[in-house]
Amino acid sequence: MPIYHAPLADMRFILNDVFQAEQFWSANEKLAHLDAATAEAILEEMAKFAQNVTLEINRSGDEEGAHFQDGKVTTPAGFKEAFKQYASGGWIGLGADEEWGGQGMPKMLTVLADEMLFATNPSFMLYPLLSVGAGMALSSYASQEQKETYLPKIYSGEWSGTMCLTEPHAGTDLGIIKTKAEPNADGSFNITGTKIFITGGDHDLADNIIHLVLAKTPNAPAGSRGISLFIVPKYLVNADGSLGERNAVSAGSIEHKMGIKASATCVMNFDGAKGFLVGKENEGLAAMFVMMNYERLSMGIQGLGASEFAYQNAAQYATDRLQGRAVTGAQSPEKPADSILVHGDVRRMLLNARANNEASRAFAVYVGQQLDITKFSTDPEAVAKANNRVALLTPIAKAFLTDTAFQACLDAQMCFGGHGYIREWGMEQCVRDLRIAQIYEGTNGVQAQDLIGRKTIKCEGRYLAEYLEDIRDFANGLDPELNFIKDVTLDVATEVEMITQFILERAQENPEFANSAAVDYLHAVGLLSFTYMYARIAKAAFAKPGEFYQNKLALTHYFIQRVLPDINARISKIKAGSEIISGFSEQYFTAQS
Repeated sequence: MPIYHAPLADMRFILNDVFQAEQFWSANEKLAHLDAATAEAILEEMAKFAQNVTLEINRSGDEEGAHFQDGKVTTPAGFKEAFKQYASGGWIGLGADEEWGGQGMPKMLTVLADEMLFATNPSFMLYPLLSVGAGMALSSYASQEQKETYLPKIYSGEWSGTMCLTEPHAGTDLGIIKTKAEPNADGSFNITGTKIFITGGDHDLADNIIHLVLAKTPNAPAGSRGISLFIVPKYLVNADGSLGERNAVSAGSIEHKMGIKASATCVMNFDGAKGFLVGKENEGLAAMFVMMNYERLSMGIQGLGASEFAYQNAAQYATDRLQGRAVTGAQSPEKPADSILVHGDVRRMLLNARANNEASRAFAVYVGQQLDITKFSTDPEAVAKANNRVALLTPIAKAFLTDTAFQACLDAQMCFGGHGYIREWGMEQCVRDLRIAQIYEGTNGVQAQDLIGRKTIKCEGRYLAEYLEDIRDFANGLDPELNFIKDVTLDVATEVEMITQFILERAQENPEFANSAAVDYLHAVGLLSFTYMYARIAKAAFAKPGEFYQNKLALTHYFIQRVLPDINARISKIKAGSEIISGFSEQYFTAQS
């Protein structure tokens, strides 16, 4: 059976040493109640739940899958009990406002708790994750009455939430959705349409499901400017908060998927279902993006969790697996062969995964900290700067972290040789489950287009310039004995600055250029971000005694020498331009030889 040990020491290092979280929290009145000891206790409790509960039902959940019969969805054995335990522990509302029954914990802490659940059971994690996202959208845009009605029940786990965006003909282009919202005399709306790919659209984990649905009212403007957001409960809610009659919304089927099979991905039919407007008419997309930005960071954390899980299992297997001898002579002469850890290629794959995990965890906490500033800070200038930073880094958190994690999982799987392809070792499920993280919540290609288009070209590189200024300020303040990472960080910052200027100039000349350069640019900025994280890691580990800290510095060197050089290839491909891509005719792609 696959193993998992929550990397609590690494998490403490990131929180306490790299980001000095307690100092950050104490400086903010709304977070001053939190200290390092409390944070550690929270992480330790989540580690127990992840290791003892969700890990135990991960493989069985994959094998059984979600069930659809007679219009109802049921989850695999053990999921309902695990969800009740998770909800009763207050985990759904860990980061939610205390006003609605949450615990008010900062995002830079909750990302680490989320990592452990994603590592041990991504299918399970998706159910409460969508509830949290729905709660965020309602908290930001719903009326006081709507908040009082829905939020306490969602955060307690009595009810759950979904987001219903995609339609059979409308994925990325939400402006062309067809779902209609016809107004009623009582102020409600009748919602009619079909939504697909709805995570947790129906299940047996909660008493009610609160769907957040994008739809268009009569005479709405064309495109995305005409989208409104509606609450559509599975069961209507009476004035006293009790459940009323069943609403005209139901699952038509569930998808049969490559991975995350225990997560019910539903086709949802709205047949004149009663819905209630959230916020203002035609402003629904803004409310939904509150939810989606947090979800996109969560997808990056899904990647980190999978990569950590894969690394741990591959490292253990490589330690136990005896095959061949080291080229320098037997390292374990008392055994019939040496472990495969003596082989450089196995170490390369394991170190690639480990280097990804360290940087991804730091980056996730860093983005979480920026989100905390936007939510808790009372300094308008700091909030504005953090909002810009979140806008810039959200597509990187989603796309770069899942791209690098997927490669790390493939490397970990390869360490097993043929056993990596066999179900009982857990690697093939890990790869299948993670693949979706590069696809949903906006494919990674779309994230790259968002970064290069809206977050770079549209603002003429201003968001990146602010980021580079902070990176350079940090690097220039490093101890002279850390010049090895200081110089590299400054060099990479200059390289990314120059290629960004190149992009800004070429985009004016050729409208097709940005799209062709987008993915390589995202990876270049992602590698810059990882370099920045390793600079912070090196500073935190420097001059501290013990193997734990020395290994942090050694891994920093490994990243510089063996991972970071990929940025040169990315920049070269950007400079190659778009002509070779756009030059092929459309017929070329379908012509038969």
